[in-house]
Amino acid sequence: MRARRIAAASAGLLLTAGLSVVQAPTAQAAAPCEGTYTIVVGGTGSSWNNDGFYGNIQQHVGYPTRIPNGASARAGVNELNRLVRDQRAACPGQHVKMGGYSLGAAVVHIWVTENWQTFDNVNAVLISDPKRQGPPGANGGAVPFGGFVGAPLAGADKFFGNIPVKTICHWDYVCDESAGIWTYPDNHVKNYPADFNMDHHNDSANEVWYNGAWYPA
Repeated sequence: MRARRIAAASAGLLLTAGLSVVQAPTAQAAAPCEGTYTIVVGGTGSSWNNDGFYGNIQQHVGYPTRIPNGASARAGVNELNRLVRDQRAACPGQHVKMGGYSLGAAVVHIWVTENWQTFDNVNAVLISDPKRQGPPGANGGAVPFGGFVGAPLAGADKFFGNIPVKTICHWDYVCDESAGIWTYPDNHVKNYPADFNMDHHNDSANEVWYNGAWYPA
């Protein structure tokens, strides 16, 4: 029984596994004020210059990603908040579109929950969010492993206020316990190729894509 608990804890730490490198925040050129400011946050093991996202993106967030826990999520939220608020100060009327995958989706999720009352003209795209709250399906993997990963990564909610949020989860245990842990990591890694194209997501989508079907948010 103890061995099973240890195995479960290890699985929890790997919920958002990806690559195996750590990348500290790295300065990038300031984005122009024209058009949408698109900013993305990669998952565990990603770096600002290797997070899988593509398309017309102005900023990739660098944060400590080796271990998916509350501390790494908090660092990501703080860096995301700094970047988008600096850009908003420079370009007050510009729309902000933010996207995140896995641990990065949790970072964006937490940012929206904490900032929707003080930041407008923004939307979010959450791909395989471990904090996704069901239905459809079940809650994300940050619920069963919440005791191991810690706040603010632990738990699931839909506290998005009036910010449009597009949530995407396809047969993936990380964002849906009901998918079964045996679907990990293959489905988590392979089921979102087109979704990493940020040009594929509009600036006002407020919806859920679950196992290939559309649901209202």
